[in-house]
Amino acid sequence: MLERLQQIFFAAFELFLVEEADNVLRGTSERNLCGRLAFLLEREARAAGLNRYRADVEYNRNIGRVKTILDEYSQVVTITCDIILHSRGTVAEQDNLIAIEMKRQGHRAADKNSDRVRLRALTKAFDPAVHAAGGDEIPCHVCGYLLGYFLEVDADARRWSVEEYQAGALVAEQDMAF
Repeated sequence: MLERLQQIFFAAFELFLVEEADNVLRGTSERNLCGRLAFLLEREARAAGLNRYRADVEYNRNIGRVKTILDEYSQVVTITCDIILHSRGTVAEQDNLIAIEMKRQGHRAADKNSDRVRLRALTKAFDPAVHAAGGDEIPCHVCGYLLGYFLEVDADARRWSVEEYQAGALVAEQDMAF
């Protein structure tokens, strides 16, 4: 499944690099860029047969409360991830597939590191003792995403940095031109 999801992500991202280059170079907001990438990600997921999954931007279904995660120190961190590919709770055996955070190069290092902490926490394995809720209640803490990506754009150099997270750790980094 990981390889399939990586293929879906990179197919969508490569289309994004071509179709949205002008948007990136014009300084369009990250929110707009995330929306455009989410559209392509969902389209690629459906083309790969993942019809029950949706790509959402800044999604929060926790009945009006902000969802949280536990960081590597078991501290509660509130989250709203830039983009997630998930089943919106309808595929119990694997709801959460891909979490994506995006930043432009000019952001503070602390903001970027906060996104990285979030991705490490989101890609941790599901622990029922910590993350499960009872009955029909939605869990407060989320995790169990199979992949996480931190994307950073340097529009002046026409470069994207891509970091991949799995199982709570950074596992790959690459640099891509656009």
